[in-house]
Amino acid sequence: MAINEQQIQEIVRNVLKEMTAPETGVHKKTSKLHGIFETAEEAIAAAKAAQKEIQPMPLEFREKIISNIRKNTLAMAKEFAELGVQETGMGNVGHKILKHQLVAEKTPGTEDLSTIAWSGDRGLTLTEMGPWGVIGAVCPSTNPTETVICNSIGMIAAGNTVVFAPHPAAKNVSNLAIDMVNRSSIEAGGPDNIATAVEVPTMEVSKTIFGHKDISLLVATGGPGVVTTVLSSGKRAMGAGAGNPPVLVDETARLQKAAEDIINGCTFDNNLPCIAEKEVIAVDTIADELIYHMEQAGSYHASKEEVDRLIKTVFVEKDGKRTLNRKCVGRSAKVLLDMIGVSVGDEIRCIIFEGEKTNPLIWEELMMPILGVVRVKDVDEGIAVAVELEHGNRHSAHMHSTNINNLTKYGKAIDTAIFVKNAPSYAALGFGGEGYATFTICSRTGEGLTSAKNFTKSRRCVMADALCIR
Repeated sequence: MAINEQQIQEIVRNVLKEMTAPETGVHKKTSKLHGIFETAEEAIAAAKAAQKEIQPMPLEFREKIISNIRKNTLAMAKEFAELGVQETGMGNVGHKILKHQLVAEKTPGTEDLSTIAWSGDRGLTLTEMGPWGVIGAVCPSTNPTETVICNSIGMIAAGNTVVFAPHPAAKNVSNLAIDMVNRSSIEAGGPDNIATAVEVPTMEVSKTIFGHKDISLLVATGGPGVVTTVLSSGKRAMGAGAGNPPVLVDETARLQKAAEDIINGCTFDNNLPCIAEKEVIAVDTIADELIYHMEQAGSYHASKEEVDRLIKTVFVEKDGKRTLNRKCVGRSAKVLLDMIGVSVGDEIRCIIFEGEKTNPLIWEELMMPILGVVRVKDVDEGIAVAVELEHGNRHSAHMHSTNINNLTKYGKAIDTAIFVKNAPSYAALGFGGEGYATFTICSRTGEGLTSAKNFTKSRRCVMADALCIR
């Protein structure tokens, strides 16, 4: 079932009522944040020492630490959300609170680890999941604390520790989340420094982490540049890169619901999630009605002149290339319209317009609540356009249709890690849909939605001619 904006706000209010900020423990500020060091060498050495304590721990004890991380994430969700918006200038506080609730409640822990056994005449063989050791993890500014917490839960569950390389634009709130993870471990009787970082992240710090002999696995959640860098490191690496998720609407869709779902998904946290709807492809026979319902769902229909002004505002020239204006990323529709001299009320959540697929507001991934609508003559043309606009990222795609054959054809053609049908994009993360949550979606390296099991090595243990009692 889709969750509309009113339901989202009600959930936020309920979460806030349940939050109790303890006077002691992780919520209490100190001058020294746990796990935060001056140099990369210190951060890596501390994580390596902590990993020697984590690895032999019973899974039950790791789960005790993780349970405390979940509890303290909920207690600090409002603070993380407010500080994240304040530091980065991006996103929506209410929606960020919900993302922290999601990561606390639906990120898999040790239950994600499993053992495979073969028993026969020649004995017993087990294949088990073991840790890599110390993981180096890059975090984005779009979902900084959510990614730190999500990765920490999965990596620690698998017996690893992690050295984070937060985005410089979100270093303070990221470091606060790392501090919370360590304090949660200490409170549960576990070691400090199960998650570490350098106080001031720089490119040199990242290079040290990427190349260090004590880092066994690299996990990059961010843009294509950083993903390419870690994949070129010579180490085992996982890359969660960019997407430009198209949403296709055919003539069989329930149009009012489709429009509401699309606007709710696109505007969640001001379009910062990489899975969010970034452009709409609509079959011509239903395009007008779909646009009407999108307007009714809280969208401003921009004119050609206003679209031209938006292009000049949200893009800047850098080194001869068109790039995103970082002052626009993650901003609300109201703020973006104000930048081009259009005044609207708070009820406006999204900016929509009709355009060709080559329009830069459609062709480029914006991470803003701006949705271009491309008309196509039929579903086959729509699938072809959607594949082109997704740019081969194999990340996320969405469709609204009641035709099983059309849904199947599109799913096979788009070949993405996530394919959401007849729901807002955030259903993919377990919010209004089934399944677990993650903020590291490795489409480029094939792991898809990551969890604890992805941060393990496979180990086979063989006992020949024994332990078979059949």
